[in-house]
Amino acid sequence: MGVLRTLILTPSAVSRHAGERGDAMSATLPEKYRYIVVEGPIGAGKTSLARVMGERLGSAVVLEDPDANPFLPGFYQERARFALPAQLYFLFHRAKQMRALSQPDLFSGRVVADFMIDKDPLFAQLTLSDDELALYRQVYANLRPQGPTPDLVIYLQASTETLIERVRRRGLAYERGISDEYLAQLAETYARFFYQYDAAPVLIVNSENLNFVDQPGDFDLLLGHIAEMRGPREFFNLGS
Repeated sequence: MGVLRTLILTPSAVSRHAGERGDAMSATLPEKYRYIVVEGPIGAGKTSLARVMGERLGSAVVLEDPDANPFLPGFYQERARFALPAQLYFLFHRAKQMRALSQPDLFSGRVVADFMIDKDPLFAQLTLSDDELALYRQVYANLRPQGPTPDLVIYLQASTETLIERVRRRGLAYERGISDEYLAQLAETYARFFYQYDAAPVLIVNSENLNFVDQPGDFDLLLGHIAEMRGPREFFNLGS
């Protein structure tokens, strides 16, 4: 399956990236939020937000690396043929990243990630045939991927129309084959999952009218809401 790459940006690397942009500003969060996960369907903006959080908070950032998956372009063109190898590649990749996060001496400060291991079965259930799913579940059970429980999960939501527009606009070659139907199914799958998720505090963010990359004020508003969170599940919505 090729080399599994773990994309980890240490605080110093994040700071260098911010320095190149020249627009990073320091920010703070309560110390209890040591491990933050940003999640959401394709096009929700999770990787962009994770990078901004790393820059502004001086945190290490752990990112998925879909470009490294050699089966992904084929999956979006011929789903039935490439679904299983693409999914297994992601499973092994995410399990490796979880093992890295479980090492207490790897990071001494805050960590922000743009994925959680719980997402892997979601994609498997959505894309695999019954026989493939049975095999996947056997592999998953034997692998037993485990990682630290997040101190906070930021779940980014957006309408299917917005997800489609964002994916088309960024124009990644391997995403050109993504169908509108698949994005709609994925958004619904995420919504059902987070409706029941209670393993960690969740901030559900409507990202329709938010631009964390180009509008620093949007990030400041988000940070302020996180700092004031009191319950295990809250909502953040910026009106149009």
